[in-house]
Amino acid sequence: MQPRVTTVLVARAGAGYLGRTLAALAAQTRKPDVTIAVDASSNDGSDALLAASGPAQVLSVRDGTTFGSAVNHAVQFAPVAESDDEWLWLLGHDNAPHPDALAQLLGAVERAPSVAVAGPKLMRHDRADMIAAFGETMSTFGTSVALVDDELDQAQHDTRDDVLGVAAAGMLVRRSLWKRLGGFDPGLPSIDASLDFSVRARLAGHRVVTVPGARVASAGGPEAFGREKVSARRRFRVARAAQLHRRLVYSPAWAVALHWLSLVPLAVLRSIGDLVGKRPGAIGGEFRAAFGTAFAGRIGAARRNLRRTRTLGWAAIAPLRMSTGELRERRGQAREAELAEPDADTPVSAGRTGVYASAQAGGRAGFVAHGGFWVVLLVGIVGVLAYGALLGAAAVSGGGLRPLTETVPELWANIGYGWRELGTGTLGAADPFAVVLAVLGSITFWSPSYSVVLVYLLALPLSALGAWFAARRISRSPWLPLLAALLWSLAPPLLAALAVGRLGAVLTHLLLPWLFTAALGAARSGASRSWASGAAAALLFAVVAAGTPSLLPALLVLFVVLLVVRPGSAHRTIGIPIPALVLFGPLVVQQVLAGNPLGILADPGVVLGTGSAGGGTASGWRLALADPTGALHGWSSILAELSAAGTPLPGAGAALAPALVAILLAPLGVLALLALFLPGARRAIPAMVIALLGYLSAVGAAHLQVGAVGDVAATVWPGSGLSLYWLGLIVAAIVGLGALGRMATPVSVLAGLTVTALAIPLLGAMLIGTAAVHPATTRILPALVTAEARTHPGAGTLVITSLGEAGIAVRLERGLGASLDDQSTLVSTRPRASDLDDRLATLAGNLAAPSGYDAASDLEELDIPFVLVSPASEDDTTYRSMVDALNGNEILSPVGTTANGLLWRYAGEADADGVPGAAGHPGAVQPGNGDTALGSGYLVALGVVFGITVLLAIPTGRRRIPHRTPAVEDPADTFDEEDHD
Repeated sequence: MQPRVTTVLVARAGAGYLGRTLAALAAQTRKPDVTIAVDASSNDGSDALLAASGPAQVLSVRDGTTFGSAVNHAVQFAPVAESDDEWLWLLGHDNAPHPDALAQLLGAVERAPSVAVAGPKLMRHDRADMIAAFGETMSTFGTSVALVDDELDQAQHDTRDDVLGVAAAGMLVRRSLWKRLGGFDPGLPSIDASLDFSVRARLAGHRVVTVPGARVASAGGPEAFGREKVSARRRFRVARAAQLHRRLVYSPAWAVALHWLSLVPLAVLRSIGDLVGKRPGAIGGEFRAAFGTAFAGRIGAARRNLRRTRTLGWAAIAPLRMSTGELRERRGQAREAELAEPDADTPVSAGRTGVYASAQAGGRAGFVAHGGFWVVLLVGIVGVLAYGALLGAAAVSGGGLRPLTETVPELWANIGYGWRELGTGTLGAADPFAVVLAVLGSITFWSPSYSVVLVYLLALPLSALGAWFAARRISRSPWLPLLAALLWSLAPPLLAALAVGRLGAVLTHLLLPWLFTAALGAARSGASRSWASGAAAALLFAVVAAGTPSLLPALLVLFVVLLVVRPGSAHRTIGIPIPALVLFGPLVVQQVLAGNPLGILADPGVVLGTGSAGGGTASGWRLALADPTGALHGWSSILAELSAAGTPLPGAGAALAPALVAILLAPLGVLALLALFLPGARRAIPAMVIALLGYLSAVGAAHLQVGAVGDVAATVWPGSGLSLYWLGLIVAAIVGLGALGRMATPVSVLAGLTVTALAIPLLGAMLIGTAAVHPATTRILPALVTAEARTHPGAGTLVITSLGEAGIAVRLERGLGASLDDQSTLVSTRPRASDLDDRLATLAGNLAAPSGYDAASDLEELDIPFVLVSPASEDDTTYRSMVDALNGNEILSPVGTTANGLLWRYAGEADADGVPGAAGHPGAVQPGNGDTALGSGYLVALGVVFGITVLLAIPTGRRRIPHRTPAVEDPADTFDEEDHD
């Protein structure tokens, strides 16, 4: 008896494909006996096309009905089956079969009566020679795998017949089996529905085969049925939900509860894997799939249906499953193929001239082969010579620096929100820089302060390294990165920051090239690498902002510009500022509530008054010369000393310094400006915008007073803005040199020599003693005070410093003294003194001069057993009179001279339980339950945000395949990066 075939054609908004499918169906050499058309509430005229084709039945189902449910509905209207040799042929609106497709399928099932399901070779709708799908299987752990996916058809798979599963499109299935198995599982609305049906057919004792001679077109997978576009996120979510559903359905009864309980924890673990694998868009799908599977309520019915129809054990299908090793190998091959494809947005250029053009043609510079390693090594030797005095030091102190806390746990205890034991103490948010210091100190966990020593010794080579790789992104010249590395490592803002102890500015200078490289990497196509670059940029943005808050406005402007010029990558770059915003959140709120929003921009670390070491007092024109301190990079003092020593110099010697500095900077400045008028100017304009933003940041910082040291104003350090300014100049200069042709070599040598000469005084600052920083031990206060603090942690030391004719300054140090990570801009930028500050000032004033004031009661109540006078010049009359007054005070016993100054000890009994300003003592501002909960909640949020960002930033470790593209396009601007090796 001839087999009877009922074709079920389901259409959902598929009018664009349906005409071809209907024509192909009518052209079959073996025509179906009955055709039933099902329209899933299409609104594009599909129903009219179906009716015009003359099927036996035209049915309509509600919108949202799945393909399997539509087939089930159609089968109810099919003629009553008269024998077991009746078949259902399932087609979608985009499944145009080749003329002999049905004949080939029927031939396969007639030759092998045990076959109950046969699947055709699905070909791409737009390319008839490309296989879209041909057979399915699943791994040991239940992951569905397409046996063939987007391959050129060369008959390489035509020998395969038995498979675990076939696609629903074009499937020929015995009608009796369809009815017995209940059709497709309703819990699998699209993906894996046909695979699951095929598995159940196998377990029911039937064969499932592929028929290579039967070809059917396909415009997409089942998840795309009736949809114009399916996002990767939706595709992943649907696939994951299908996998979890099948896992619960196929599991033995004793394991169902375990699998159900593991759904959410497993989603958490897989989300971490998604972050590491640079698939953050999949995280939402992980949880939606987990919760959807757990509470959909369809598992029980599917398990009962499987138990009712299964006649064979799972071992029967084991040979058809894919092993874990084979699956891993296939995924590795897929990654290699993906990486081998050229980048879509690789910017290359045409018409480049001179050495730049030849370098582009020959590939980018190699770090060792083209001198990058050697320039870093050379600069490293210079750095060791310049800061060699620190080689045996345990810490760096002076200027804006102090040693760090002695242990790593104490470092981490100083982050977040809580009590700040600084001076009279305060309850509030820590500076964001405290997190950076905690990470930095943890690197040398045996001695946290030594990490700052390493920063000084490695600052120059690390800055050269970052600049070399950044310049390599914008130039293929083998020697322009060398120039960039030299100019960046000898930048005046970096050397000045090192000389005055501005650690945040030093770290910013080291990281700025990496920040811009990562940000540009995030703005290019290529999913995994771009996600990693975006996360790295977010971390670097946070560190730079924490170390130099005054750069936040400029960085945010550049961030907005990046979003505007690269809107297509906004989903990867939009999160760059988020870690920084979380890091600054509590401090911003507290400063705003205190009426001091500009305090957010204050530099972390020890407060320095304007004109003091590192305080800075540069005017606008000096800032244009990249001079953050007003000392013209040390040339003013050098020329003055030469003039005083009798060296014949025109004028007063020091008056020559501005002209000399301008001359030494002229080659770099002229190159940067000239780049605006040379070929490739489109790339120089953004660089000059960066330089302008940096200069404006420096000018604004120099005029922003955020605190005071005594009666001396403390402004923000302008050197951070000048680092950004210097970066823009270097990028513009490199662009200009790339267009100069043969003239580029001598001009670049001149620029390198002049900047090197400019840096000489700052490089020698520590050697000749003009630097504010110096080698130090990890001890902050005198040894006697430190020994007392070991047994009496709350003991206070009143530190009095002479300001000459301006009077005196006073601060209170508790315990071992305030380390660098103890510093707080909340305290240093406080708009008004507290009552306890006034009390300390009164106490210090009366101790520093003979008076009838009873200081004993204050010293006892405030638990101050020591008074320390910082060293000053013997010519300072204020200092001498203060020492005389303290020596004549009967309640104080002189201890003697220490490395920190002159020390006196209070002879009375200090009240360790009555300190009104220290946490834990009566009268202190004690953290309440709300404060504790707030601090804990903030730390959790901080950990989550930075944990996710770090996981995203971790490289995936994939091998990068070289790809070189001929120059055919216009030059990219500075916000574009060139192709990878």
